[in-house]
Amino acid sequence: MNSPSGRLTLEQINVMTEPDFVKVLGGIFEHSPWVAEGAYAKRPFSTVQQLHTAMKDVAGTAEDDRQLALLRAHPDLATRLAVSPLSAAEQQGAGLDRLAPEEFRELTELNAAYTAKFGFPFILAVKGKDKEDIISAIRERVSRSAEAERAQALLEIGRITRFRLEDLLGAE
Repeated sequence: MNSPSGRLTLEQINVMTEPDFVKVLGGIFEHSPWVAEGAYAKRPFSTVQQLHTAMKDVAGTAEDDRQLALLRAHPDLATRLAVSPLSAAEQQGAGLDRLAPEEFRELTELNAAYTAKFGFPFILAVKGKDKEDIISAIRERVSRSAEAERAQALLEIGRITRFRLEDLLGAE
């Protein structure tokens, strides 16, 4: 049973079986249900922040290969390829589904340069940003060091996943 707002509650999350927990939370970290699997043992959670921290800890302490797979699981921004429903909604909210042809071309070229340099797509929490903010951010970040950019990408994933958990469970 959901709360009156239609959202799940932490109480519901805390009593779920592991398969249900992973089914509900497995998409919070893009195509990486292993993050939810790792956080399951840390129940019960008293706050959404505590749940989020547990999930970030699983992702942040993962082996390098697994972390890289998490980074690579994210779609290019403004891609015309199929993306997860959560990513699609986030990108539409930032106007990336309404790019002019020249904006789409520039973003596609910047995405390609970024991915070639870092080995994973450009990741940005787009909530509250518009297409100009996004294009400006990728222009700036493509010139960073690999170490700095990997840390920034993980920070952005933390922001994205916090928004997703708040959408699912509400903000505290």
